[in-house]
Amino acid sequence: MAGFHTKTFLKHDDYMTPKYAWDNIKQFIPQDKVIWEAFYGDGESGKDLKDLGFDVIHEPVDFFENDLGDIIISNPPFSKCKDIMPRLKELDKPFILILASSKINTQYFRENFKNTESKLQIIIPRKRIQFIKNGTELQNQCNFDCFYYCYKMDLPRDIIWLE
Repeated sequence: MAGFHTKTFLKHDDYMTPKYAWDNIKQFIPQDKVIWEAFYGDGESGKDLKDLGFDVIHEPVDFFENDLGDIIISNPPFSKCKDIMPRLKELDKPFILILASSKINTQYFRENFKNTESKLQIIIPRKRIQFIKNGTELQNQCNFDCFYYCYKMDLPRDIIWLE
């Protein structure tokens, strides 16, 4: 099994978000904001959010050199999180990110969000998200849990368990 820091693992950032993962949390995404789906992937995630009725910017642009939309809703490449977290703190805009549940234990996550005025909130899916790899949903093959990490989203509770 590949470890999180091996070259084998780092080659596998191409796990795309299934539409149901966004549908599961649509009630927590504001309808009156422009969403920046900041990590392009295969382009389907932005289309899925648009299909759910949201105003979405989803273009193949560099996250580190752009600042688009009112809120960020995305499934970022997990191997880039160490660089993504400081950029999110710099942008200081609301976000919902799908990330492995273990990310909250990392030093870089802690350093960027432990002392922020707006606290992090978490939405916990009922089941593991079965990501899409090479156009195929990995049914019952995903071996790690993910949370929706939320910042400045003003959710009704700090931890929400989806039904």
